[in-house]
Amino acid sequence: MFKPHVTVACLVHAEDKFLVVEETINGKALWNQPAGHLEADETLAQAARRELWEETGIDAAPQQFIRMHQWIAPDRTPFLRFLFVIELDEMCATEPHDSDIDRCLWVTAQEILEAPNLRSPLVAESVRSYFSGPRLPLEIIGEFNWPFTEGVNDGGA
Repeated sequence: MFKPHVTVACLVHAEDKFLVVEETINGKALWNQPAGHLEADETLAQAARRELWEETGIDAAPQQFIRMHQWIAPDRTPFLRFLFVIELDEMCATEPHDSDIDRCLWVTAQEILEAPNLRSPLVAESVRSYFSGPRLPLEIIGEFNWPFTEGVNDGGA
């Protein structure tokens, strides 16, 4: 059975800049959007908000959905990555709570598109999607019987 990793990412935008998180992987400082895996018993929007807070210290809910990318990483790991947008009125201070994050940076779209140190090509693709694709309401991603009810957990109808 095919079991892709389900991840969420937040494209945070303010004052013509985007927020990236920098983490050191194999001795290299790499940029990513605040992103991570969907955890058990949380919705996609809840996961995006949690990841944003863990990696940046910003407590903000996703405002719109941009796109779901189906991607296979170079190591052959399959992913479904749900991309959300968060528009802030102004750039704000950050304080990562995740020890894997070295720092957060506010950078231009062009800096991301030209960066040689992206964690994956999806980082730049997310910026391109922000400018080219539709922004959809969060209601496009629905939860059914949420939070889980006893009937769902017991396999009942």
